Amino acid sequence: MSKQISVVLVGIGGYGHTYLKNLFNEGNESAFVIGVVDVAPERSDYYEEIKDRNIPIYHSLEDFYQDHQADLVIICTPIHLHKSQSCLAMENGSNVLCEKPATANPKDLQEMIATRDRTGKKLAIGFNLSFTDPVQELKSDILAGKFGKAKRMKTLVLWPRNADYFNRSGWAGKKYSPEGEMIFDSVANNATAHFLHHLLYLSGDSIETSAEIDQLSAELYRANPIETFDTCAVHLRTKNEVEIIYLATHAVEEEHQPMYTLEFEDATITYHPEENQNKIIAKWHDGREKIYIEPEDYHVAKLEVMYKALQDPTKSILCGPEAAKAHVNAIYGMHQSVKEIPEFPEHLVAYNQKKKLTTVQGLDETLKQCYQQFCLPNDLGVEWSEKGQLISF
Repeated sequence: MSKQISVVLVGIGGYGHTYLKNLFNEGNESAFVIGVVDVAPERSDYYEEIKDRNIPIYHSLEDFYQDHQADLVIICTPIHLHKSQSCLAMENGSNVLCEKPATANPKDLQEMIATRDRTGKKLAIGFNLSFTDPVQELKSDILAGKFGKAKRMKTLVLWPRNADYFNRSGWAGKKYSPEGEMIFDSVANNATAHFLHHLLYLSGDSIETSAEIDQLSAELYRANPIETFDTCAVHLRTKNEVEIIYLATHAVEEEHQPMYTLEFEDATITYHPEENQNKIIAKWHDGREKIYIEPEDYHVAKLEVMYKALQDPTKSILCGPEAAKAHVNAIYGMHQSVKEIPEFPEHLVAYNQKKKLTTVQGLDETLKQCYQQFCLPNDLGVEWSEKGQLISF
């Protein structure tokens, strides 16, 4: 490589911890940290190491640019800050890797794209799966028509999250910031966002894009005391005629690895990691098989892709704002489909004091049944289910 890439990390708590672990790794010869930005840096597990390394700490990105320039800005801040910080970084000559989601506001995404195009900088959105070799190989095979036309796809994510998670910040589970900016932090826009994006990305008509949504209807629910939702069941139809079912919740007792199924005219692709040891398995109707091995470290993949793209302009960043657009629209559409989030019936909700975990009786089995039958809870006639409005795009 011609030179090391200078990096400023904005947000060093939470997910920023993962980036610092990789950036401070002894094996990292591609990049170095020129500065960090955080309003409360002392909360970071890496605070003492940052000071020991004499890395400057700033309270705002504007302050950083008073003294420095950076090749790459990595943004790990609250959702409603992504647009302003990404645009500020690009206006100041930096390329950007912005953590998912890109934003909660579709208009903000257009501004991010316009700023990228005007400044000529690279803008990547950190949806982990899209940066990996197996997923890129799978999508290339899909685009090459090896499985026939895509028909329908589904995913299920059962990930318990306790009270500490929902109390982790002032913006967790909120619809809007104090200034009225869209946050829409939820199970679909944060922890399990990768898996909704993944199906939309694999449905896209090009390697750089996700499928455009034609119609969406949602069922959104909450068991925890938040403004948004901790459970969702969503039915999407894309403009290239792929049906998608997305099921996710934090209000269950047992954690299961995310799973998905992709149905094509000539083959079915499954990712059921608890059954098949983290393999993506494509099975053609004529009996042929192909296996895509899941990578061990998603986090390193997106950094490596970004480094290569900055060193070689011919390299693609793989997951830019065009790829992230469908996810932004999906989240916005969900909140249009269900404007007032219903709570689960009180008699079904339990709280485990030791785990600080709120759960809903029978929810895991209901969502598993929805996954098996490619439907939403209301389609099964579940007593607590409420059908959302059909939204067209």
